[in-house]
Amino acid sequence: MEASELLKKVRKIEIKTRALSHQVFAGEYHSAFKGRGMAFSEVREYQYGDDVRNMDWNVTARLRSPYVKVFEEERELTVVLLIDVSRSGLFGTRNCTKRDLLAEIAAVLAFSAGINNDKVGALFFSDRVEEFIPPKKGRSHLLHIIREIIELEPSSDGTDVGEALRFLTNAIKRKCTAFVLGDMLDSDAKGHPKYEDALKVAVNRHDISVVRVFDPLEQSIPDVGLVHIKDAETGRSSWVNTSSAAVRSSYGEWNRKAEEERKRLFNRYRVDSVDISTCDDYVKGLMSLFHGK
Repeated sequence: MEASELLKKVRKIEIKTRALSHQVFAGEYHSAFKGRGMAFSEVREYQYGDDVRNMDWNVTARLRSPYVKVFEEERELTVVLLIDVSRSGLFGTRNCTKRDLLAEIAAVLAFSAGINNDKVGALFFSDRVEEFIPPKKGRSHLLHIIREIIELEPSSDGTDVGEALRFLTNAIKRKCTAFVLGDMLDSDAKGHPKYEDALKVAVNRHDISVVRVFDPLEQSIPDVGLVHIKDAETGRSSWVNTSSAAVRSSYGEWNRKAEEERKRLFNRYRVDSVDISTCDDYVKGLMSLFHGK
């Protein structure tokens, strides 16, 4: 992509998503993702009902009058966006590709975190970690993340959500708020998510949420006769008779099973999630995710 075209696309996303972050999501984000603890604020004179455990005995002795420490909620968070950049993200039959949708959603989350004065980092993954941008503050830092979402060319084509979660667990030692953004097409032949073990470890350290994007045409195969299909991630291709009821039924059954197993997994580990289609309004999807926190 030419530099001028890239800057134009980054600017377009910034204008749209920054406005959404200010006008729609800032308050929702602030309410949904509360601080991790309490930070010291000031010392004031003891008042009836104050917790005696907060007494500041040094000040009390010096001024010969009871004083207590006042604490405020520590609002600042560290937010990490785990963004799927595998080849399956290039698919899209409606308003945009899944990767385009992910870019906008990631930008909204990044700017919402920035408005809340949180640090933001990004981890780009395929079936390996492609790039890690450590959490920082600032507009230029956020724009750098957005540029990478648009421009980054993965060195590998596949998807391994577990690898991204393991990297997060090892790289970020203090508790953070992490969003996994992708199509979550990482299940075995029976529909079981391959990343369960990594998720089990990650949720014990971090607050994990999942934003799954999908295209409606991925949900079921239409009856369009004999078609040549190529897997964007493995490179394998084959002819498929979409007029066969058995073929369509088998594919639909796998999708149904994969969705059931994914929801079961998220419920087991109390992971908030939302599914957003390439033809949906992602604002409503993110609002539902924030309200579910």
